[in-house]
Amino acid sequence: MKKILILSIFFVLIYAFVIWVQTTDEKAEAALRKGINAVKNNDLSTAIINFTKASEIDPKYAIAYYNRGIAYNSLKKYPEALADYTKAIELDPKNVNAYYNRGVAYNALKKYEEALADYTKAIELDPKYVRAYYNRGVAYNALKKYEEALADFTKVIELEPKYAKAYYNRGVAYSNLKKYPEALADYTKAIELDPKYADAYYNRGEVYKALGKTKEAYADFAKIK
Repeated sequence: MKKILILSIFFVLIYAFVIWVQTTDEKAEAALRKGINAVKNNDLSTAIINFTKASEIDPKYAIAYYNRGIAYNSLKKYPEALADYTKAIELDPKNVNAYYNRGVAYNALKKYEEALADYTKAIELDPKYVRAYYNRGVAYNALKKYEEALADFTKVIELEPKYAKAYYNRGVAYSNLKKYPEALADYTKAIELDPKYADAYYNRGEVYKALGKTKEAYADFAKIK
């Protein structure tokens, strides 16, 4: 049979460009605001120029680095994003989104252990950070740490019961542990929440095949478009 999908490639990135008073320099704040406006106009190059200007005017302006990091992340310039998130964290160690988004950048580079550390820190700072639990669960699945993945996806479902992808990815962990009844239940729930969820139909079909339920398997495969 075909191999069950190992994991969803869907990591959640928070594009949370923010501004608040962290500087007494009006020019630095003005440059930051210009950067935010450039983002709103989908002009990330200009945004980066202005965030850079803000950080040059006030080298301790943590949000300037943080926002530039998001702009770099949006452009898939992950090393540059990592450097900026790291600087933002150095200046503002309680910036939970900086840890989270640095974790996403690490994920993009397949540095899963580093990503796990950042998601864990984000959760430490905000124990109800749903996306951090979710992304950490996906990273655990990627590392074949399925029991840990189960715990994280279960927490996501506890906090956000209608999160279809959490059920799907918990189903992936159950599938890899050959706990097929539990996997079926999760794929079915994911489909209930998102009736067009092709990957969930596919994986459920593969589980049915593994259980010798060929009729049900091909019924699911037939629903994939």
